[in-house]
Amino acid sequence: MPVPADEQIEILTILAASQGEELRNRALETLRQWDTQELCRLLSSPSAPSSVLGFAVKHLGKERHDILEALLQNPSLPEERRREIEVILLCEAEEEATAEGGTADQDIRAIEDRETLIQKINHMSTVERIKLALVGNLETRMILIRDPNRLVARTVLRSPKLTEAEIETYAGSTGVSEDVLRRIALNRGLMKKYNVIRALISNPRAPIDITFPLLGRLNDRDMKSLSINRNVPEAIRAMALKISRQREDALKPKLPSRKF
Repeated sequence: MPVPADEQIEILTILAASQGEELRNRALETLRQWDTQELCRLLSSPSAPSSVLGFAVKHLGKERHDILEALLQNPSLPEERRREIEVILLCEAEEEATAEGGTADQDIRAIEDRETLIQKINHMSTVERIKLALVGNLETRMILIRDPNRLVARTVLRSPKLTEAEIETYAGSTGVSEDVLRRIALNRGLMKKYNVIRALISNPRAPIDITFPLLGRLNDRDMKSLSINRNVPEAIRAMALKISRQREDALKPKLPSRKF
């Protein structure tokens, strides 16, 4: 009986991981020559087996951006695999920059007069924008942190060139998505930076469920400023006022109780 294409591809990925060298090579070569549209359809499908997705990242994605593009469009792609794709793109970008005798920043700035940086980015595929988010310069990251594709925006936060000042800017920006703000709040390293915490709490777009638990970490001066800040949600402002009053009461000298 005929075997559906999806199952054929899954079988080939199993054979490509076998011990026999000849069988492994033949299966891998068959996959490489498989109809691109059919292969990408499977890899972008939420029902694609995790083993097939993992195989595609490790053995096919390094050679073909169309494969990576399909994988990134799959909502069921595990976070671990997404990180592996980011590593592939970062290494690729660094190799290209080295081969051309320059840096990724210099390559990005080489833009035609008729085309602005934003226009150039808008013409890029998801894979290209992710690579740019990892190796691009400050101006590029400021654009990509607002990218409507959540994965692209998230990748900016993993750039090795990212500075604490940038993170503080993103944390206080109303132009970034809630997803980016949540990613910042979930990063333990970033939550050790007071300026980042202050910017996040003062951001009217930041979800209350991530800013509310951080309130107690503000100093007295910033807490008072927050209590009169009309831009933040009422619940945050009210709690800031309550904490400020509690702190003031705690500092007041206690009169000794009189005994009769």
